[in-house]
Amino acid sequence: MKKSMLVLSGVLLTTTALAGCGSGKDNAAPGNNAGGAAGSANAPVTIKVQGWYTEPQGNWNATVEAYNKTHPNVKVVYESMSEKGDSQEGMKKLDLLAASGDQMDVVMYSSASDFAQRVGAGILEPLDDYLKKDNVVVKDEYKIDPAVNGKYYALPGKMIEWFVMLNKDKLDAAGLPVPTDWTWDDYAEYAKKLTKGDGPSKTYGSYFHTWKDYAQLLQNNDVDNSYIVKSDGSENIDNPKVRTSLELRNKMENVDKTSVPYYEVVSQKMNYRDVYYGGKSAMLATGNWMVGELALNGKFKTVFAPYPKADAKDPNGYTLVGADFMGVAASSKHKQEAYDFVRWYTTEGIQTQGLFFSGWKKADLNKNVDAILSTGKPEQSALIDKESLLNTLKVNKATKLVIPPTYALQQEKEFLNQVELYLTGKQDLDKTIQTAKTKIEDIKKSNK
Repeated sequence: MKKSMLVLSGVLLTTTALAGCGSGKDNAAPGNNAGGAAGSANAPVTIKVQGWYTEPQGNWNATVEAYNKTHPNVKVVYESMSEKGDSQEGMKKLDLLAASGDQMDVVMYSSASDFAQRVGAGILEPLDDYLKKDNVVVKDEYKIDPAVNGKYYALPGKMIEWFVMLNKDKLDAAGLPVPTDWTWDDYAEYAKKLTKGDGPSKTYGSYFHTWKDYAQLLQNNDVDNSYIVKSDGSENIDNPKVRTSLELRNKMENVDKTSVPYYEVVSQKMNYRDVYYGGKSAMLATGNWMVGELALNGKFKTVFAPYPKADAKDPNGYTLVGADFMGVAASSKHKQEAYDFVRWYTTEGIQTQGLFFSGWKKADLNKNVDAILSTGKPEQSALIDKESLLNTLKVNKATKLVIPPTYALQQEKEFLNQVELYLTGKQDLDKTIQTAKTKIEDIKKSNK
């Protein structure tokens, strides 16, 4: 375990960081680790659910309370690992908890690569025996299959599908209809028509964030090969769709100047939410978690369009997918109770929570949308165009989820390092692709 923890991406081990997480033990309820044995024999056990969401982002207190009311044998407590609701900050603090031996029961990871790395580090408990006992066939129950080497270490919490959000006022001013079936070339043309002004007051048609998803725009909805590496760790960027994606970004950001330039995004530490809410960009390709946030923070009318296609001949609606991967900590002393909560949350619980879209196949999409919209103030929820949202969600189809090898985060980092050099004009595209390809393959070899 000590050896495997060392591979976690720069997570550990500074004394200041460890000190910053030292309060975890102080918050543990008396008798937790003994399953309530310190009190009466019938005292409920306390299990902790640990993620990065803040309370406004996640509505977790009401969610766990709903579970507690119907499960008197346990007391579920939610602990946020990030004051700002930042998933990467949350991952680092979860790793520190795992290293320090503090109580962990139910844990969440925000991406397949983050999840795979923690499986490799031995942080998560296999769930196969629990699932078999409950006669649960994951492929039949859930929209995505998070198996790692044939075993299950998590179930999908919120289901992430991507779409494009558009500022309806800016769309109307440009005389543009709400897209229902479009390509990335169409998107680029929309961005030209939606870009207005110059200098500090300039508003752009588009915004791309620093994540790897925005470096592989046309690859994201490739049905079978939507990730930068294949499941065996071999590179998947010597790929025409990766090349075209980077060419498109460079053209929009540095030639047409219709998308916020990469150097501005990085130098000004832009937050994609603020860019969209502030009207700096008329369009934002993003995930469906934003619907709940719009219901709470919307500033203007937002309409929705499907994720753009690489080619007009491609089928409409394919989108990159993801999830919150919710599992049971291998160190938990209450694994059955933790599993029971995971199973409840990934089926009924998300709908009770009312903020996210479910990965459970039996969830009712219309009720899911209504529950999310009802969480916001009526005047803000009214700013979400329900018709275009439902039309988009109904046309969405998931690409195959790629669970990468445990070292995939290292490969992502090297890929993005090369992408940055390209988008800032420091190297050409051929060198970018070739260098990234070599570095990705080198990481694979070094991890054999």
